[in-house]
Amino acid sequence: MDYLASVNSAPLYLVVGAVLLFVLGGCLWFIVRSYRAGLKIGMDKEVLKKTITSSALFTVLPAVSILLGVIALSGSLGVPTAWLRLSVVGNLSYEAIAAESASQAMGVELNTATMTPSNLVTIIAVMTSGICWGILCTIFFLKRYSRKCQTMLNKGKGDGKKSFADWAMVAMFIGFCGTFIGAYASEAVRGTWVPLITALVAALVMKICQFFSEKKNAEWLENFSLALSMLVAMASSVLVSL
Repeated sequence: MDYLASVNSAPLYLVVGAVLLFVLGGCLWFIVRSYRAGLKIGMDKEVLKKTITSSALFTVLPAVSILLGVIALSGSLGVPTAWLRLSVVGNLSYEAIAAESASQAMGVELNTATMTPSNLVTIIAVMTSGICWGILCTIFFLKRYSRKCQTMLNKGKGDGKKSFADWAMVAMFIGFCGTFIGAYASEAVRGTWVPLITALVAALVMKICQFFSEKKNAEWLENFSLALSMLVAMASSVLVSL
């Protein structure tokens, strides 16, 4: 069995399907309990139903970008792996970084021509070990962290000063973007312009969406901005590669 057939095999689909059914069952369980709790405290049934309907519709739009992520990752990791990673706790930016880093460490390209099932197992292990800490920290430390944040917020309320956490998030985001733009720029120097052009087009489309959503009262555009920037950027990469 070749690599592409093994990463899209029936056993993998069954395992992923079982995991996703378990997660779906948990979601339904919380929906039912939340609905009953709302009725118990006197909330109107129509309000609850409207909330459920609007929330369901709201999740459809951001899911477009997730679907694009599944399509993008499935070419190298297979549909079941990409489907599982982006349906539960992963996101495209993290999964792509982890997969690329693991493949580079193994000395293989992230594509079906050079990878083996053993490479896939290693990549999944790297993805899982990297993302599980957020879940564990949430379970054991979130309540304490939330109380600390609330205390700091109350102390600094009204003074207009940014906390260390605010600056830390900005710094990490700048470092995150700088790492990728720097890598894309280095590839452009070596003659490969597609990654840099794709990133710049995505940033431009996102900026345009932000302008219209903030300045032109088109708040609905926020739900489409990520998916739209991905689609336009991918289309631009195809055109540049022709």
